[in-house]
Amino acid sequence: MRFELIIDKDKEECITAVVHSPGKLTDAIEQLVLQYTGEDTLAAFTEDSWARISLEDIECIVVEDGKTFAVTAQGKYRLRQRLYVLEQQLPQNFMRINKSTLANKKKIVRFSAAFHGAVNVVFQSGFTEYVSRRCFAEIKRRYLK
Repeated sequence: MRFELIIDKDKEECITAVVHSPGKLTDAIEQLVLQYTGEDTLAAFTEDSWARISLEDIECIVVEDGKTFAVTAQGKYRLRQRLYVLEQQLPQNFMRINKSTLANKKKIVRFSAAFHGAVNVVFQSGFTEYVSRRCFAEIKRRYLK
């Protein structure tokens, strides 16, 4: 297999893959290309301003009182999108850990056992969120890859 990347700002962006037969890799490449919007930031709001925050800075996205927030090391930022819309748009390193939270796999420091056998996720900033039993098996499978 050969890979070729040509960066030319004067040309229109086009992605072409020549393969002998389709497979899991070609499906994954197609999905990645079609989901990519060209932006690695989200518009976020505080009480008195707005900013663009990098996806790399987001530890998790939570829903509280019907409002969506991005949690970073610098604090919480309000997002306009719904959680299910963000789940479809965000890269693979974001995974659902409970009904109202998407976690950035790259920002997870550890999983800790909580009272009554529950599991919590601890992020780099120290923020913690619980993991639902429904999501735990999928998280273990994806996290231990």
